[in-house]
Amino acid sequence: QVQLVESGGGLVQAGGSLRLSCAASGRTFGSYSMAWFRRTPGKERAFVAAISRSGSSTFYAEFVQGRFAISRDNAKVYLQMNSLKPEDTAVYYCAASTTIVSARESDFGSWGQGTQVTVSS
Repeated sequence: QVQLVESGGGLVQAGGSLRLSCAASGRTFGSYSMAWFRRTPGKERAFVAAISRSGSSTFYAEFVQGRFAISRDNAKVYLQMNSLKPEDTAVYYCAASTTIVSARESDFGSWGQGTQVTVSS
């Protein structure tokens, strides 16, 4: 398994932007597809965005279409979040999967500890 550590969360006003990063340990980062999920209080963890092993394919939850962008380089995966809304307030988790690309939580075997994003109105 790969070890994942998220960073970049914080407090931002509605309409603002944040960029989350997820650093992966190990030399096989390129063999994993990556994704971001989030959990809001009282709700189950929800899919946000995914990127394929090569980075050539990306997928988004409908509620972040056009506002968030997932990307990756040789050692990290990123989530650029623009036009943030109070309902985006959540703990955001980075996850790694051995599938080519997936949005299904059960496909992800490695998870970070999460980073809190709070959007004030």
